Amino acid sequence: MRTIVYVDGFNLYFGALRFTALKWLDIRGAAQRHLAPHHQILRIKYYTAKLNPRPTDPDQPLRQALYLRALATRPETEIHFGHFLTKIVKMPLAHPPAGGSSTVEVIKTEEKGSDVNLATHLLHDAHLNRFDCAVVVSGDSDLLEPVRIVMNELKKLVGVLNPQKHPCAVLKRQATFYKHLRRGLLAKSLFASTLQDAHGTFHKPASW
Repeated sequence: MRTIVYVDGFNLYFGALRFTALKWLDIRGAAQRHLAPHHQILRIKYYTAKLNPRPTDPDQPLRQALYLRALATRPETEIHFGHFLTKIVKMPLAHPPAGGSSTVEVIKTEEKGSDVNLATHLLHDAHLNRFDCAVVVSGDSDLLEPVRIVMNELKKLVGVLNPQKHPCAVLKRQATFYKHLRRGLLAKSLFASTLQDAHGTFHKPASW
């Protein structure tokens, strides 16, 4: 069965990898371990945005770059970038002080593009008959409509591998199959600590 895997990188990270020793994850290996043997993974499409250094963690972009480099050692992997939007917004205080302002200005950073890019590619690939089954690695209910269209209108199979702790009821009801990512299988799907590509040898970040 021709299969393409679509990965919302931040949904995966915050749902299953953050605060764990699983960040150096080989997504191809993890997907294959969660799928039946008849799935032939043709492409892995990974959606993310480039991080900016923060005063509390200036090496964050370097770690991300190393991980993206590791993903790229898999020839079937494509990496698609969105972007971050940072702006100052006024937010209401839950408990405003007596006689004081009921709002406060905060710096709000949002990642833009990953879910839209994933949905667009999912629909486009289905229209072009590039897969028999799509596997979506996300627990985001915003993806319900593209999943529904691909299944009901284009007659393709769509499975969901949810990285989030809590189930996504709407995706679970709609998908051809639905599974949670299992930590034990993720632990068996890590890249080697040292990898090599066309640019030379590189290593897993020391803090990972």
